[in-house]
Amino acid sequence: MRLPFLTLLIALPMSAQTPTDRIEALLQRMTPEEKIGQLSQGVVHTPEHAEAAIAEVRAGRLGSFILSAPPEIATALRNRLQHAAVEDSRLRVPLVFGADTIHGYRTTFPIPLALASAWDPSLVERTQAVAARETRAAGIEWIFAPMSDLARDPRWGRVAETFGEDPYLGASLVAASVRGFQGDDPGAADRAAATLKHFVGYGATTGGRDYNTTDITPFTLRNAHLPPFEAGVKAGALTVMSAFNAIDGIPAVANRQLLTGVLRDEWKFPGLVVSDWESVTEAIKWGYAANDAEAARLALTAGNDIEMVSRSYRDTLAQQVADGTVQLGVIDQAVRRVLGVKLRTGIFEKPYADSDAPQRAFLQPESVALAREAAARSLVLLKNDGVLPLATSARRIALVGPLADDATEMLGTWSAHGRPEDVVTLAAGLRARLAQSATLTVARGCELLPAGPRTRALPDGSVVIDEDATRSSVTAVEADFEQAIVAAREADVIIAAVGEPRGWSGENASRADLSLTGRQPELLRALAATGKPLVVVVFSGRPLVLTEIANQTGALVQAWHPGLQGGPALAAVLCGDLPPVGRLPISFPRATGQVPVFYNHATTGRPEMVDYRDLTRDPLFPFGFGLTYTRFEFGDVEIAEPAGAGQTPVARATVTNTGERAGEAVAQLYIRDVACSEGGRPAQELRGWQRLTLAPGETRTAEFVLDDNALGFVDRQGRHRVESGDFKVWIAPHAGSGKAATYRKK
Repeated sequence: MRLPFLTLLIALPMSAQTPTDRIEALLQRMTPEEKIGQLSQGVVHTPEHAEAAIAEVRAGRLGSFILSAPPEIATALRNRLQHAAVEDSRLRVPLVFGADTIHGYRTTFPIPLALASAWDPSLVERTQAVAARETRAAGIEWIFAPMSDLARDPRWGRVAETFGEDPYLGASLVAASVRGFQGDDPGAADRAAATLKHFVGYGATTGGRDYNTTDITPFTLRNAHLPPFEAGVKAGALTVMSAFNAIDGIPAVANRQLLTGVLRDEWKFPGLVVSDWESVTEAIKWGYAANDAEAARLALTAGNDIEMVSRSYRDTLAQQVADGTVQLGVIDQAVRRVLGVKLRTGIFEKPYADSDAPQRAFLQPESVALAREAAARSLVLLKNDGVLPLATSARRIALVGPLADDATEMLGTWSAHGRPEDVVTLAAGLRARLAQSATLTVARGCELLPAGPRTRALPDGSVVIDEDATRSSVTAVEADFEQAIVAAREADVIIAAVGEPRGWSGENASRADLSLTGRQPELLRALAATGKPLVVVVFSGRPLVLTEIANQTGALVQAWHPGLQGGPALAAVLCGDLPPVGRLPISFPRATGQVPVFYNHATTGRPEMVDYRDLTRDPLFPFGFGLTYTRFEFGDVEIAEPAGAGQTPVARATVTNTGERAGEAVAQLYIRDVACSEGGRPAQELRGWQRLTLAPGETRTAEFVLDDNALGFVDRQGRHRVESGDFKVWIAPHAGSGKAATYRKK
């Protein structure tokens, strides 16, 4: 009987028991083909996929897998492949398994853009800890998250996966995600390795079109796109994923300046870099590599350690080592990083998954409660003319719209293994909250997307439009529409649940028009025409153009795609049991033609002359904006100069609750460096925030230290610098508001 690899390690001398020595002992025994296998990743969805990969695993030609199978079979598939690795292969090195757990595994939380709206790193950390526990229970110890890209163009579908448009907020939430996924020990039974993706600049894709090229200046790259990744590295992320995009014509997967120069030489990142799906060979389509061999060589020598799914490493590197085109030492260094991550995740000691673990880990009561808390704190109140919270005198409520009672749509993009049967919809949440106090009438009204003609197949196999079926379908749609309007006319208050399909956000889901889809605009106009109080709840994976809606409705709530507890969370806020506390992590445009529109833009040489002929440059709702059920008044900013050597100046402002309810104010610190030798810095930059819970009439002071982190920037060589001169300082409820004070740094 062959001994497990751990037993062989125990037999080694004590001097060989450190992680470094264990790795070096393995390297000495590996053939070049086995080393390349550690740098090659497969994918398994089904038992058939697993069986097809067994031979390569036994031969040491695969070192990791994407495990996307349903949790009912995931642990069995993992163990089948792992057995082939640790019992049947020559060196018995265990496999590591990864998956995309973007906002929960089985317990589905709000999408990342929604979680960012809570402006609460501790909340993000707690949700990611649950996601890690459930993911690990399914036999996966490597999570392809958090997405650390900056997103300024809502046409890009993957904006849903980001933490928004600001590098400071994004950096805080990326670091929180890493802590949540990995904890103090990524090898623990309830933790997993985190992946910072996509390195780097993917969110600046031209035209908002996925997989496109990016055009980023070095100064913007350093100060906007890199900070969230650096924060994740400092938080201890074990892995990084290179991006799909190209910068200055060089595909990110083969960009040595970034993967080695910045990531490893400057930041001293010790972990591994994995490509995105087949992006190594996509360097050929980019016109950067001539063939698979060149694509593999360019990616590996740039610093990309593992090739995801495509086969150029497996098929070409051994020959390139033999003929001297690729140095074996380059492969050795990549393998060291891969084995280091495998050791940190604990799979050498515990290579197999517990088949009963999912039942113990999934949908625990505390996890579901956290999903409800996250959904409640993530929604943003954008407008309220006094319609919310719902009055107790509202006895008849009409809940209208295609998203009123659609469980699947609540899950959002990249919902992993969340299931519609786990979801509590808005209709269900309101029914449970209202109980006997009011009558709730639910009417779909229209579909999310316009209905197309019905077709039927002829005996010869051709397809024609079935006019009778189409006519019947149109009649049914009109009946749904009229039924919704009748319900609205008979109600005391109307709640409209509208938005975009979840499949219209996420990867490969770019949009040229950010308007509501289908007949939803027509439905909202008809609801507004009833004259009844109207609340519009928007479910989406990105900022939509809500200009017309904002003019029609009495209250407007951005609920994003809230996950499995969106219904109870929304019901609690709409009914006033909880106050709305979310703030926007991204600007909302007035029109699609206005994008990209973001608060931390350049001032330009003529800042007073940058409007359109037909539209202002200002967003409909700015970054940091969000209302609650009370009002806050911010006082003028005061700067307290340092009293002595070694001390730092402090900016402070009073915040007063001038309303009749208790509430949470989010005091936000913005700065502007008036003159910078490296080139103009943005008109405003977020440099901190504080949550202040205030009773009616209460006043508290928000204070921020104006230290080097608040005032500094990163130059083109990667050095953090702080220059003397004037700085504008705001403490305000959102970007673009308030009166700035001036601080002169000597």
